[in-house]
Amino acid sequence: MLFRLIFAIALATGVTPPTLAADYNIQLTTRQAHSIGQKIWLNEGSGKIENLAVWNKGEAFPSFGIGHFIWYPHGVEESFTESFPQLIKHLQKTTVLPNWLTKTTDAPWPRREIFYSNINSAKMNSLRRLMHNSIPQQVEFIIQRMEAALAKMLATVATELQRDHVRNQFYRVAQQPNGIYALIDYINFKGEGISTKERYKDQGWGLLQVLENMDNNTVIMPEFVRAADFVLTRRTQNAPRDESRWLPGWRNRLQTYLLP
Repeated sequence: MLFRLIFAIALATGVTPPTLAADYNIQLTTRQAHSIGQKIWLNEGSGKIENLAVWNKGEAFPSFGIGHFIWYPHGVEESFTESFPQLIKHLQKTTVLPNWLTKTTDAPWPRREIFYSNINSAKMNSLRRLMHNSIPQQVEFIIQRMEAALAKMLATVATELQRDHVRNQFYRVAQQPNGIYALIDYINFKGEGISTKERYKDQGWGLLQVLENMDNNTVIMPEFVRAADFVLTRRTQNAPRDESRWLPGWRNRLQTYLLP
């Protein structure tokens, strides 16, 4: 299997990157995709099966899979992109789902304490098995999100000068040995940065904001990590509730982008 990440810059923006073809193809072998999936699982759930279904303290929703894909209970409306229903639609193409999962659009556990009181229920066990057995498909889902990211980000940027900067930083990172992992993981981790709902004090923390805050004349991957640290720190400073407890873990995750 070969995953192809195609960024059709000329079609999306009418502008070809200065040193690249109109279609710049980044190809991942199955082995590379598996390696990325394992890294994401370690980042999100320490590589443990029990962490494929969790409800973090202080959050109004559970999350599932190697990417901790969010699933809202009925009536919950938050600013974060609800990605688990999108994952289920993707899995339906190739995977037989538990019957109960095809009959609900909302997470069936309204509160965290109910979630954990049912942590060993038949539903929960079937969901963890599904998440464990579908890791390649989850990686593919994450990669597909990555595939569409650049065009979406550029469409939200106001000026051509700013678009050039974001585009160039994206490709600078993508061409680094660990760059594809960093881009895929960060999008899965904190999103593209294009949703107006994912803002505190009108400032986002997604990949777009990281690329916007990168400098040109620095070593690329350390600069990506610096810019990511900046936007995540700014998020905790702007947050309406205390999110500072997450920052050390976020920073540890960013350091994996520098590892071979």
